[in-house]
Amino acid sequence: QVQLVESGGGLVQPGGSLRLSCAASGNIDTIVATAWYRQTPGRQRELVARITSGESTNYADSVKGRFTISRDNAKNTMYLQMNSLKPEDTAIYYCNAESRYRFAIRPTTYWGQGTQVTVSS
Repeated sequence: QVQLVESGGGLVQPGGSLRLSCAASGNIDTIVATAWYRQTPGRQRELVARITSGESTNYADSVKGRFTISRDNAKNTMYLQMNSLKPEDTAIYYCNAESRYRFAIRPTTYWGQGTQVTVSS
């Protein structure tokens, strides 16, 4: 089992910055990748950024150059630094972790509770 606890959401003006945090606990050694997703009402959840256990990263085209995903392994925490925020970045942001367990056929996905990010004047 992996538990994910998010923090850092809030209201920010266009052009501003926020840093989201996701603290993982439980069987963290099973985690092979973590990611941030976001969702707006009536729309599917979309991948924003992902980082693997090998520290490879990928980003949605809409956030490249503005968002940075990172990890602090000593704190078991993942971050999403969001700069130059736009109104279209407004969404609920979710922390995600993918774990692989020995003898398991398929990986297991865990989700945080979500944190609201609102970019508005």
